[in-house]
Amino acid sequence: MNAGLALYGNYAYIGSRTDGSHADAGVLVVDIANPSNPQVVYQIGPPEEGLAGQTSRELRIWPEQELLLVMNLNCEVRLHDCAQVVVQADLSVYDISGANAAAPRRIIAYPLLRVPHEMFLWEDPAMSGRALLYISTPGGYIYNVLVLDISQARAGQLQELGNWGAPRELVNAGLHSLSLSVDGKRAYLAHLRDGFMILDTSELAAGITNPQMQLLTPPYNWARSSPGPHSAVKLSGKPYVLTTEEVYWACPWAWARILDISDETRPQFVAEYKLHPYNIAEHCGDPSLAQYINTSFSAHNPTLTKNLAFITWHSGGLQAISIENPLAPMQVAAFLPEPLPAVGTEDPALSSGPDKVVMWSYPIIKDGLIYVVDIRNGLYILKYHGPFEEEVTAIRFLEGNSNLGEAQLWEIP
Repeated sequence: MNAGLALYGNYAYIGSRTDGSHADAGVLVVDIANPSNPQVVYQIGPPEEGLAGQTSRELRIWPEQELLLVMNLNCEVRLHDCAQVVVQADLSVYDISGANAAAPRRIIAYPLLRVPHEMFLWEDPAMSGRALLYISTPGGYIYNVLVLDISQARAGQLQELGNWGAPRELVNAGLHSLSLSVDGKRAYLAHLRDGFMILDTSELAAGITNPQMQLLTPPYNWARSSPGPHSAVKLSGKPYVLTTEEVYWACPWAWARILDISDETRPQFVAEYKLHPYNIAEHCGDPSLAQYINTSFSAHNPTLTKNLAFITWHSGGLQAISIENPLAPMQVAAFLPEPLPAVGTEDPALSSGPDKVVMWSYPIIKDGLIYVVDIRNGLYILKYHGPFEEEVTAIRFLEGNSNLGEAQLWEIP
């Protein structure tokens, strides 16, 4: 039941999608010094992680400060096979400097009073030592975006900087996730069932007192689709955003779309990428697809290079898609792992049926290799071969849920 992935130096940190009612439900520390032979060397367990009712769903690394960020939230009984225990969501900050990289030491557990879901780490490219964490808080709250200043996290201090919520009468299922432009002036919101929209976050980026976020896309122009966006990441150097959508149980599940954001007040869908036959509505009556219960062939989390999109696609594995021409995305490679014959805990929603592949995490590219987590089957370390191979090989660090590494080199003049 693996979840979020983060990398630093010779270590990978992997969260859990389930809770402490199962073994090994803390945050695993994996030695990746030899990428062909990774080894679990430590687990952050109770009382910090791996508690009953709590899932360590989301992880990030702030490398400049040598900090591991773990967002713990309530675990759902039906979806994640968790104990029926209500716990306080929190953001736990760990020191991973020096010897602590192999056995992280917690500095602070910051309580999150609203239910969080995902987070985006924005490091200020203009000011060393400054970073903001944008957290989506779905569920019909007035506020759907929470922004924390984590610049003093090493000293045990986090500061709430701002909140934003969509017009209350239009909020359906709440904000699922968001990403930021590299300069921090724009936020791209994947508002499940209410659509895609853009926020002006330039005041937060500038660090002014009492910063405000302004909606640039009016509600009547939100880019709506069915079932709605799960994730949204801007293409590098191009006026386009790639969104993924997610459905667990229903054929044709969901896929990836590309929007033109040349006019930020009116984003427009211009292209899409589907897996055949799973994402084709006309095939849903095919008896061969009827077997896929408790599984999903949905797009999930994307990481984008200049010309490629690497997307975890649940039972569709890891998809590599050319976005050189955003109007005509096309598959250039795919990786589908051989499932383990048995595991300790099957995901009730995604691997309890006949299909046993559940690619899930945001892919991370580090020193030319791709690291990605399958909920059921574990950590995979891959080498990409195909169009724009040299582009991938040259990357020192890139992930879809932060602006770290090559993202800054490509976008900042």
